[in-house]
Amino acid sequence: MANATSPGIPATLIPGDGIGPEIVDVVVRVFDTLGSPFAWETCQAGVNALEKSGDLLPPETLASIRRTGLALKGPLTTPIGGGFRSVNVRLRETFQLYANVRPARTIVPGGRYEKIDLVLVRENLEGLYVGHEHYVPIGDDAHAVAMATGINTRAGARRIARFAFDYAVRNNRKKVTIVHKANVLKALTGLFLETAQQVGLDYADQLEFNDRIVDACAMQLVLNPWQFDVIVSTNLFGDILSDQIAGLVGGLGMAPGANIGEGAAIFEAVHGSAPDIAGQGLANPTALLLAGALMLDHKNLHAPAKKLRDAIDDVLGAESGRTADLGGKTSTSKYGDLLIERLRG
Repeated sequence: MANATSPGIPATLIPGDGIGPEIVDVVVRVFDTLGSPFAWETCQAGVNALEKSGDLLPPETLASIRRTGLALKGPLTTPIGGGFRSVNVRLRETFQLYANVRPARTIVPGGRYEKIDLVLVRENLEGLYVGHEHYVPIGDDAHAVAMATGINTRAGARRIARFAFDYAVRNNRKKVTIVHKANVLKALTGLFLETAQQVGLDYADQLEFNDRIVDACAMQLVLNPWQFDVIVSTNLFGDILSDQIAGLVGGLGMAPGANIGEGAAIFEAVHGSAPDIAGQGLANPTALLLAGALMLDHKNLHAPAKKLRDAIDDVLGAESGRTADLGGKTSTSKYGDLLIERLRG
């Protein structure tokens, strides 16, 4: 673990796997240009950590996050098979990161949808993601029946609903939409809906709130996404809808994520580690840069966060600044150079 000498706010930096180190390098260079607001403790997780220490999530990485309470994480790979649990899920559970925040905003003009600006807030610890699963054998088939139990609690639903409504008020949003499947899953998501509606009443004089069944919401996001502002939902539905929403603004390469708990916050690019293009200079660092902007906002560093977002808008506003996934030819490193040039200008 390398400790930075910068006088900034202590923060854990996890380069990750595949394209992770490339895009993290861009982020570090860009943040140096912003005045080094964070003092990085560089730690390992994912396949790189497994190869070096035999653990996908080494104790020293967990210790660093406990110490700093703040982390920026590149994409991580969880090996298929072998009984390995998702590192991302382990981090959320270990630090009780109950709120997942996924903003989506149109940056590159000329796409299918213009002027998208919405935020999905997802409950991060409950629902079907608790992983209570088992098989029921029948005859010679040990896996004849698969069963899973989803768990939503009143306390968990109240906590994420209040987070979403507070977020909406704090960021001058106008409406919160509660997404559920209470017409069928009357207990599991009915509890979520009922509790979120009760919380919403406390904010009725500050903003509007309504609800949507998840399948109707998915359709309406395609037909008329501008009707939504802040969406709050359960773990599984939020996971699915957040990727759909990323598709409205150009894909996961444009999708930052924040995982927030009472004692820690971890910010990330939500896309995968893309080992097939690692080392080729093709990776798009935008999602991780935008996650860095969320991290700045989280520490009330709003001026550098705005400066970073404005620089990203300017660079990606011109075709010459776009990486391959956005139809351009700019390399990962060159994209960072263009951002730094814009920030210095």
